[in-house]
Amino acid sequence: MLARDDTAALKRTPLHALHLARGGKMVPFAGYDMPVQYAQGVLKEHLHTRAKVGLFDVSHMGQIELRAKSGRLDDAARALESLIPQDIAALAPGRQRYAQFTNEAGGILDDLMVTNLGDRLFLVVNAACKAEDEAHLRAHLSETCEITALTGRALLALQGPKAEAALAQFCADVAGLKFMDVAELSLNGLPCNVSRSGYTGEDGFEISVPADGAEAFAEALLGNPDVLPIGLGARDSLRLEAGLCLYGHDIDTTTTPVEGGLSWSIQKSRRSGGARPGGFRGADRILAQLDAGTARKRVGLRPEGRAPVREGAPLYASADATEAIGAVTSGGFGPSLNAPVAMGYLTQSHATLGTQIFAEVRGQRLPLRVASMPFVPNTYKR
Repeated sequence: MLARDDTAALKRTPLHALHLARGGKMVPFAGYDMPVQYAQGVLKEHLHTRAKVGLFDVSHMGQIELRAKSGRLDDAARALESLIPQDIAALAPGRQRYAQFTNEAGGILDDLMVTNLGDRLFLVVNAACKAEDEAHLRAHLSETCEITALTGRALLALQGPKAEAALAQFCADVAGLKFMDVAELSLNGLPCNVSRSGYTGEDGFEISVPADGAEAFAEALLGNPDVLPIGLGARDSLRLEAGLCLYGHDIDTTTTPVEGGLSWSIQKSRRSGGARPGGFRGADRILAQLDAGTARKRVGLRPEGRAPVREGAPLYASADATEAIGAVTSGGFGPSLNAPVAMGYLTQSHATLGTQIFAEVRGQRLPLRVASMPFVPNTYKR
């Protein structure tokens, strides 16, 4: 992470001036100067998003379009399927799907969203990986596909139970979208890609908007008293309560989608016995794990005390065990639960719900229980 006096080297999103004007506390994140919180603080921002609406600047993430040189969307879909274990050929127009780029060992290079926009595929990738992801696509798909990084667009996330009402003030059509639906709509006079999705566990939308109109649109959204700007701190606690992975922490090149608890994202058509089994990088290992299981898995964890258990804490089968059986990958306080929550990896023999294990924190062994995720029920509009 960059020091604060290195901010001249940091990139800025189109909403940077808005963050400063609204008192955002800026920190380096994935090479960008980003707001970790505003004046109200992380706790209030988190609870406000669960109760009303939070507006998040996620413009640091990468937006990429993929078009087949043949002009056929199916060719672009099948090309992309060589790099991910998901079924994109069957993805209907106006729908999106969660996916992972995998390497030859079955590890995860990045996780992403893939949308069928009818004549092209639209990808949203993580900020810290976007240069590598674009290079990966160009290295493997450039013979058959046109790959375009959409550097002139911002990305906003509007999340919370009143998100539909807030966005419908700009276009009534958003009310007809269901979870993972996508539509190209005009909002505040701007051509936008709108998906009913997000990374908080709440109902909401992610909106790709032209960069030059992003600040005015964000200010218009914030004109609604139910909408507050939310920083990265609350974004992290919200996604942790929702049991959602953070790339580079809960999943990375050393974890497969199966170990990471993401088997649900791999459709039957790409599995053994399916219509198009394998054919993606790392398929042998991933398909074998789907069939036979894994030695470890990602699990939810509920500390039995009040002390949060943070990333990196080793996990043990007992208070006096000497050999670790796993580690915490994300942990902190869950404001919605008024209690600490965490997730991490455990050997399968210790991953059963309700199993007591121990985390080592500052030389002490603290008890936890393996718990189901999400910790807070999601409210997606199905």
